[in-house]
Amino acid sequence: GVLHEDLRLLLDTALPPKRKKVVLGVGDAKMGAAVLEELGVQCQTGGVVAELMRGIRLHFHALVRGLTAQSAAKAQLGLGHSYSRAKVKFNVHRVDNMIIQSISLLDQLDKDINTFSMRVREWYGYHFPELIKIVPENSMYCRVAKFIGNRRELSEESLEGLEEIVMDSAKAQAILEASRSSMGERSSGGLGAGGRSKMSQVAPSLSALIGEVVGARLISHAGSLTNLAKYPASTVQILGAEKALFRALKTRGNTPKYGLIFHSTFIGRAAAKNKGRISRYLANKCTIASRIDCFSEVPTSVFGDKLREQVEERLAFYETGEPPRKNLEVMKEAMVEANEVVAEVKRKQEKKEKKKKKREKRRLEALAAAAEEAEEENSVMEVEENDVGVKKKKKKKKQQQPEESEAEPEENGLQEEEEEEEEQPLPKKKRKLEVEPEQEEEEGEKKKKKKKKKAAAQD
Repeated sequence: GVLHEDLRLLLDTALPPKRKKVVLGVGDAKMGAAVLEELGVQCQTGGVVAELMRGIRLHFHALVRGLTAQSAAKAQLGLGHSYSRAKVKFNVHRVDNMIIQSISLLDQLDKDINTFSMRVREWYGYHFPELIKIVPENSMYCRVAKFIGNRRELSEESLEGLEEIVMDSAKAQAILEASRSSMGERSSGGLGAGGRSKMSQVAPSLSALIGEVVGARLISHAGSLTNLAKYPASTVQILGAEKALFRALKTRGNTPKYGLIFHSTFIGRAAAKNKGRISRYLANKCTIASRIDCFSEVPTSVFGDKLREQVEERLAFYETGEPPRKNLEVMKEAMVEANEVVAEVKRKQEKKEKKKKKREKRRLEALAAAAEEAEEENSVMEVEENDVGVKKKKKKKKQQQPEESEAEPEENGLQEEEEEEEEQPLPKKKRKLEVEPEQEEEEGEKKKKKKKKKAAAQD
């Protein structure tokens, strides 16, 4: 607030003695207030003074003797450098600014990586939701998603590439099996195509009125279709231009005429004097379309087409003066057409439900028939097993009877031979020579049978 001594001396020498009647033009209002307070000289600030100061600055070398344009440019350049140094606080011996920038860059990179990873998970999860549980790591998930692409095209040939990425054969096999039985949606042709298809299902009237891209931007900025339906037309008109609105309210300037709806073709086709009016009319129709899409049971694009025709008629009215149709007439026509479309959609849905019920009934009948067949097969197998068990028992009994009958004569034969041997005793050496190998085998078999009989008798 204190005026500089050099400026005070300059004003004292430049101004005439009767300086109270002099009006001084100053570019800065604060400087004018200081001059008025210290010297009592009235100062004027405004557009005219700014233009005069700009002219003096431009032609300063011509107004001052001994000053050339080149020297004035050098002086301006030096002043600019000194001002920049003072602002930046440049010091070559200190590198703390680089440390601050590097740390902020690292933080920003981490934040961006997490944001993009979550976006990839959300978008690719619609197509292949099972992959998130198998591959939880962000970087590996992105690499796997890039490698797979369309999960329907994944085959046994891709196992090697998956193993290289996930570094685990079991995980690669699990991904392949999950892709075959995934509950995800089919991948669309592109990002724009997917957005258009979703917009035609969620907000068909708004898409037909203002386009899929602009409608999607409005819904995204509002947060949801329900929030957009709750907004009044004045809010929808400037949606996306909040900064300009608050700046205009703060400075008491002109408020913006349009926000995101400026990207529609209607405002671009309107004349400069009619852009504000057509934006207000278009915002009104966008509000109606969003409410119809949000609260109707079967959303259709009939109302959007009719509202678009109304906007076209209003554009023609601004250009040619031809009066447009009344809103009541247009809405009556739209109601008739919408009822027909809704009835057709309901008819198709009923047919689909009937077909679905028939398929479910056939599937249940097939399952019941398969269960009956399985029961019959099990019963037949049980009967066969029982028959086989009875036959085996009979065979065992038959085998045991002949063995016993055969054993009795053998015993008699052995007794007779023993008696003969007792009657005609021979020395041991001669007996060994006379016994033939066949007789030795017979004697071994007989001994085995005797052992078996003894064991059976003990049992």
